Amino acid sequence: MEPTAVIALRRYHHDDVTPELKQTLVTVHADAYAEAMDDPFNQRFAWFVDHWSSNPGFACVLGYDGDEPVGFAYGAAAVPQREWWREHWTPDGAAPTSTFALSELMVRPKWRKTGTGRQLHEALLQGRSEALAVLLVDTTHPRVQDLYESWGYRKVGNRQPFADSPLYAVMLKQLQT
Repeated sequence: MEPTAVIALRRYHHDDVTPELKQTLVTVHADAYAEAMDDPFNQRFAWFVDHWSSNPGFACVLGYDGDEPVGFAYGAAAVPQREWWREHWTPDGAAPTSTFALSELMVRPKWRKTGTGRQLHEALLQGRSEALAVLLVDTTHPRVQDLYESWGYRKVGNRQPFADSPLYAVMLKQLQT
C-alpha cells in the first residue's frame, strides 16, 4: 500500500445537507462505480443519498485533495430496538446494542490504496456514542470484507435488502464497551 494520502476532511450533518452536497456525493459515486453504472441498482444512488440525508441523525465525512472531492463516508444512528441486523446476531446478556449504520464508504479510483478509505471511516466513527457500527459488504468482494475485518468488524450473517441488490455480508464492529 502507498503511504497515506493527505486529504482535508469536511464534516456534514442532516442540517448541513444542500443540493450541492448531494450532487458531490452522486458525482463521487459515479466515478467510483464508473464500470458498473449500467446496473439499475447503482443508478438509484441519488435516491439512497436522499433517503439517508433526510435522517435527522445523518453524518457524513467528505475528503478533499485541494478542491477535488476524493471520497466520502456516511451513515446514521439506527432506531433503538429496530436495528435490522438483530436477526443475525444477539448480544450476550446486557451488552449494549445502540448502533451506527455506516451506509457508504467510497473512494474515487485515483485515491484508492492510499489510506483515504480508512481516514474517512475513522473520521466518521470518531466520537460516536453508539455501542456498535454495522455495515454491508457485497459478498462478491471478499477483499473488501477482509479490509473491514482488519478494521475490527466481524461478519454475522448475509442480507439482500432489495430484490435487485447484491447479497451482502452483515458486519458489526464494537465501538463502545
